[in-house]
Amino acid sequence: MKTRITELLGIQYPIVQGGMQNVGYAELAAAVSNAGGLGIITGLTQPTPEDLDKEIKRCKEMTDKPFGVNLTILPTIKPVPYEEYARVICENGITVVETAGRNPEPFMPLFEGAGVKVVHKCTSVRHALKAEKVGVAAVSVDGFECAGHPGEDDIPNLVLLPAAAKVLKIPMLASGGIGTGAQMAACLALGADGINMGTRFLASAEAPVHENMKKAIAQASELDTALIFRPLNNTARVFKNAVATKVNEIEREKGQDMKFEYIVDLVAGVKGKAALTSGEIDGGIWTSGIVQGLIDSYPSCAEIIDDIMTECTATINDRLAGFLKG
Repeated sequence: MKTRITELLGIQYPIVQGGMQNVGYAELAAAVSNAGGLGIITGLTQPTPEDLDKEIKRCKEMTDKPFGVNLTILPTIKPVPYEEYARVICENGITVVETAGRNPEPFMPLFEGAGVKVVHKCTSVRHALKAEKVGVAAVSVDGFECAGHPGEDDIPNLVLLPAAAKVLKIPMLASGGIGTGAQMAACLALGADGINMGTRFLASAEAPVHENMKKAIAQASELDTALIFRPLNNTARVFKNAVATKVNEIEREKGQDMKFEYIVDLVAGVKGKAALTSGEIDGGIWTSGIVQGLIDSYPSCAEIIDDIMTECTATINDRLAGFLKG
């Protein structure tokens, strides 16, 4: 399949694995890239820039195909040396960076000077236009269906994608709630040049998390996610487990008086990371999107991409074209 995204990123299929904290390691990125998509190492999953350097080199030993690095720029209690992470990315010859969170503009001169293409993740049309203005090569437009942070506008992809496509000139990935070939065909019809998937690749053979998490996703429905942090205007979609349910209870109880300090122990990142490794479903907060309702297995990344491309092609050539016959 040839789209503006495949040409821009130098990949066979317009399928990108989104950066996922504590999941985007070399094993997963290499598996996606080897299958014809674009794998992504999550930069800040690595404790230091030196660790990221080692992880990038490890990934290069597993694939000779292009892969990218995610750099999520967010305010933190402990300062993060973003500039050093960015320099490691450039020094290793990485050609694609997925940025998220705050405006990537401060890092654009560094990336552009190293020939790095920046794909910025956005949750609104206005943010996508701003990213285009500061010079990113493409945007990944993230609908309300997504895992992680969907923004505060609550606009699903059926409206968000065509609204963005209507005004953008640069290539656009559709992100959030996508896990099937029919959905990919729909995204292309709505103006996207490719898709970005997180939860679908979380439930894959190569994802470096405990099988219990993959099994939970495969057994869950689209109703089994929870939106937390909404009273704090920092909405996040996570798997609905005992911890997420408790957080929601506290948020309802506190109402307008809600403060992060009331739940900080429950949502600690170290607990979520430990849960992904131990397989304790209720061990902490971990993200999953509503697309889990369409996932019933966790095959290899190669099988996932092959199934999606086969179904996407059949949807376009047979089902949709069939409506115009006769």
